Amino acid sequence: MSIQTQPPDPPPVPTEAPPPADRGLTAAILGGARQLVVPLLSLLTALLIGAIVIVLSDPEFIAKIGSNPGAAFAAGIKSVGGAYAGLVQGGIGNPFADITPVTETLLRATPLIFAGLAVALGFRAGLFNIGAEGQIYIGALFATGVGISLPDLPLLIHLPLAVLAGFVGGAVWGFIPGILKARTGAHEVITTIMLNYVSYLVVDLALRQTFFQLPGRDDPVSKFIVPTAILPKLIGDERLHWGLILALAAAVAVWWLLFRSTKGFEFRAVGLNPSGARYAGMNISRTVVLTMMISGGLAGLAGASEILGTNLRLTPGFSPHWGFDAIAIALLGASRPVGVVFSAILFGALRAGATPMQAQTGIPVDLVVVIQGLIILFIAAPGLVRGIYRIRSERTTGTEIFSKGWGA
Repeated sequence: MSIQTQPPDPPPVPTEAPPPADRGLTAAILGGARQLVVPLLSLLTALLIGAIVIVLSDPEFIAKIGSNPGAAFAAGIKSVGGAYAGLVQGGIGNPFADITPVTETLLRATPLIFAGLAVALGFRAGLFNIGAEGQIYIGALFATGVGISLPDLPLLIHLPLAVLAGFVGGAVWGFIPGILKARTGAHEVITTIMLNYVSYLVVDLALRQTFFQLPGRDDPVSKFIVPTAILPKLIGDERLHWGLILALAAAVAVWWLLFRSTKGFEFRAVGLNPSGARYAGMNISRTVVLTMMISGGLAGLAGASEILGTNLRLTPGFSPHWGFDAIAIALLGASRPVGVVFSAILFGALRAGATPMQAQTGIPVDLVVVIQGLIILFIAAPGLVRGIYRIRSERTTGTEIFSKGWGA
């Protein structure tokens, strides 16, 4: 008795055309745009509340609000317009007539790019690196040590060595909280905060030693960087230097590391799901230490670029809290290198425009600090922003948390 088998059914004939090849790119662009909605609205909200602060601090508004509300509100609007016009004028100006405002913005953005990348890299690996400020100081100290010595070396050797020293100094300072977390479970938020204060004292102590201290001075001020270790100017006589190019190159390198390399995949996997990454055979401890070292090295480059390109000597308090601004920059940039670059330029423009704003309108530069603080507030509370503007929350998958370590 023979068994008859039916031939297999032919494969189904497609009834519609395959999706276009560029659909993936379109989806990626739309996804990136959706991620920018909350940060941009956070910035807008900060500017609006900043405007309210300006109005309420305007003496003319206060004097007229009881007797002539219309004139009071007109004065308030004029005050807000003058303040923000001063910010724009100081941060951008007219690039076709004078490029100094733009170059000053980019100059102030340069260390912020390095520091923002440092914090963003930690976020991607689930680490909250609040120690970027201390890593900036130690990186600056290492860069200064190389920059004031070895004067006989040519620029092509001396300058790279000084820049590398800045990276190494920050990496060493990042290694400490990294190894403490990997070996003992010490929370990186606590250890990095404490190391910030230690770094201030280390720099102050080092600058009082004969090797660093400027001859004839009793205060902690270093010798000047020798010419062969100075970052060259980028545009004519403007203060902007090649540190900006290094910062942009660092952004490209971090992008490649995170999204095009195997090690970067491990960083992101550990940040999203440490248990799953461990089950997949990834070494969590090694990833934590390596992430903190690279993060610290990037922050160290911020200090090195400022000393080797702008200040040309190291002094206590040379950083206007770049390490803490970097947290807001990383959050505003959604922990993506491109976003970090644009966020750093925004913060650089705010800092560059603060003094011209005060000179033109009399509004204190503290307004910029208020706006930055408000940006941090709204970026850290996306649910509040969505509630204000009635934006429907996206379905959460667990990947929205910028740092697994925070509050763990």
